[in-house]
Amino acid sequence: MQTKTKNKTINNNPIGIFDSGFGGLTVMSTIDEVFPLESFVYFGDTAHVPYGSKSKDTVVKYSKEIASFLVKCKVKLIVIACNTASAFALPILKKTLKIPVIGVVKPGSKAAVFASKNKKIGVIGTEGTIGSKSYLREINKISRCKVYQQACPLLVPLVEEGWNDAEVTASIVQKYVEPLLDKQIDTLVLGCTHYPLLKKTLKKNVGEKIILIDSAEATADEVRNILNKKHLLANTKNKKFLRFYVSDNPGKFKRIGSRFFSKKIFNVKKIEMSC
Repeated sequence: MQTKTKNKTINNNPIGIFDSGFGGLTVMSTIDEVFPLESFVYFGDTAHVPYGSKSKDTVVKYSKEIASFLVKCKVKLIVIACNTASAFALPILKKTLKIPVIGVVKPGSKAAVFASKNKKIGVIGTEGTIGSKSYLREINKISRCKVYQQACPLLVPLVEEGWNDAEVTASIVQKYVEPLLDKQIDTLVLGCTHYPLLKKTLKKNVGEKIILIDSAEATADEVRNILNKKHLLANTKNKKFLRFYVSDNPGKFKRIGSRFFSKKIFNVKKIEMSC
């Protein structure tokens, strides 16, 4: 609900966040830490995960239906916490929805350009994100940089199995990042919301000199800008809540989701999707 106090507007409605599954919880966790007074509604499309290997039309169709559900939950802002959905669906949702919508690609791209000294940036992500060339376009809108991309289709299932520090994961990470290191990158964008859980393994492979860009942190900054600019911040009297919805298997989401989120996940509700 939105109310006015003197020259400020207060909006205690929740922030809506969605992803194809679990990875967006890393984004929600970061935003939740930055905004402890805000409430959140999260939707994980677990019936259709992963988005990375699906067509643009399919991802847009799913994203539109999820956004419609979140609007019904009276969210004041939607964060597309999925790199593939950000690449494919963000422009359409921004045009069709009356509330602000942001993705994770643009904030991550800005952070990468700001961090890079030699203007050689690596990007790792799902097949869908890399194939869309979304980071390549966004980075080059900001600055002329050399952008080297690498699809890493095996990393998401490894993270979801909890094998973040396993030898097999380290070996696969090394195989993926070696071509980027040969290009002498000084900055590496984690272009999938699962990848922050691999920071330790990635650091061992790329070394301390290469800066890892976590889009979740950059997205939290973008959320701050919007909430302040549009006077949508919740106040101290807000009764904070966290709600979790999925399109399939709430038990699995509750179990695995706690690895991605900073707090224990207790209640998860399944929502039937029409598509």
